[in-house]
Amino acid sequence: MWQYEKKLQYPVNIKNRNPKYAQIIISQYGGPDGELGASMRYLTQRYGQPFNEVKGILTDIGTEELAHLEMVCAMVHQLTRDLTPEEIKQSGFDKYFVDHTASVYPQAAAGLPWRAEYIQSKGDVLADLHEDLAAEQKARVTYDNLIRLIDDPDILEPLKFLRQREITHYQRFGEALRLTTDRLNQKNFYAFNPNFDKQTCR
Repeated sequence: MWQYEKKLQYPVNIKNRNPKYAQIIISQYGGPDGELGASMRYLTQRYGQPFNEVKGILTDIGTEELAHLEMVCAMVHQLTRDLTPEEIKQSGFDKYFVDHTASVYPQAAAGLPWRAEYIQSKGDVLADLHEDLAAEQKARVTYDNLIRLIDDPDILEPLKFLRQREITHYQRFGEALRLTTDRLNQKNFYAFNPNFDKQTCR
């Protein structure tokens, strides 16, 4: 069970509206490497984990991703609230506005809505953890790209916080992978065999 504290994990207080920025930041809500997919991935994968410590890591990180989703949504909302019709048209926000007004909708920067194909829950502990490590790196790269394109400090500081959390999550999944491989029995432990006969590959 979770306890919900009614405040953002990191404050989001954006003074200047900017629908152009909103249209790219929204990718970290509903894009292929966004927070919605991350939270669903980890909170689903935890049920297939054989070790309680790894289940705990997935639960912790999956729950924190929900908090990050909330931050991204707050940024998009603050960047698009009270837009005038002129601002909507001039910024290219009109296509989004027609379908969603200024509501926050899970989609990628390219306009594609969130898809369940963005996540994977394979049921194999090693496959899932490697997927999670890759997911955190992809999310970190997306934040890197956003930081390169944005110059408003009110937006940059929350983005930098979120980027750092992706790095921390990557490290925690590395710990989970080491814990898992240490506990797997020998027949399921995939390691380099120095006695492997190359002739068998021919």
